[in-house]
Amino acid sequence: MQKKLHIKKGDTVVVIAGNSKGQKGRVLEVIRKTDRAIVEGVNMMKKHTKPNAETPQGGIIEQEAPVHISNLMLVDPKTGEATRVGKKLNDDGKLVRISKKTGEEIK
Repeated sequence: MQKKLHIKKGDTVVVIAGNSKGQKGRVLEVIRKTDRAIVEGVNMMKKHTKPNAETPQGGIIEQEAPVHISNLMLVDPKTGEATRVGKKLNDDGKLVRISKKTGEEIK
């Protein structure tokens, strides 16, 4: 059985702890196995690469490193602030994620 996570691919999140604290970005990938997410422009690291088909020159490439899910918080679509996530049945009887701050549905 897979764990239920409060963050999905495509969400806008803010980092609440660690070296990248306070930075906002869009989730590019969620790694369920290790409870981590890769966030666009956050937790950047330098990777030394040998020349290959993609990078004929080789050299140092900057890329995003995974951040633990517990250090991320969803951004409220209405206010733009960090918020906790709740689940609620909507009018169609479907379970949807809602913002705890404003009660608005998160798409």
